Amino acid sequence: MKHLFFICCLCITFSVSGQKKYQKTYYDSGQMKEEGWMKKGVKTKYWKFYYPNGALQKEGRFKNGKPTKYWYFYRENKTKKSEGHYINGQKSKWWLFYDENEKVNHKCQLKNNQKNGYCLRYKNEELIRAEKYKNGEKIGEWTDLKSFKKENSLWDLQ
Repeated sequence: MKHLFFICCLCITFSVSGQKKYQKTYYDSGQMKEEGWMKKGVKTKYWKFYYPNGALQKEGRFKNGKPTKYWYFYRENKTKKSEGHYINGQKSKWWLFYDENEKVNHKCQLKNNQKNGYCLRYKNEELIRAEKYKNGEKIGEWTDLKSFKKENSLWDLQ
């Protein structure tokens, strides 16, 4: 009977430890620092992170402890700072970057946390320059749409 009780307790312990658990951590001030799901001690699913003043800093999903899918980043004054995709913990695909007025000031194609592809620069919501990068190094720049279209395939912008 003792063995059966011990085995039952052991099974319950293992089944509970493998389940997801919602976790919140706080700054010393008592303000929330982060909140989200943990599974086996690793961040998973949706998480939110906060500045010490309580404003949302960033939010997005984790898979196996690494950022994945689409993330949003904010400034301490609560304006949008940037947003984009993660693949296996690395910034990838198109990322949008915002000015203080939450207007897109540039958007770039990234791969493995580096600019890799096109980067489009805006001023007052108007395209003013296009750049092309390979593994983080600038390999081209255009300041007018006509020359850009002539030298590049617009399919690359997708």
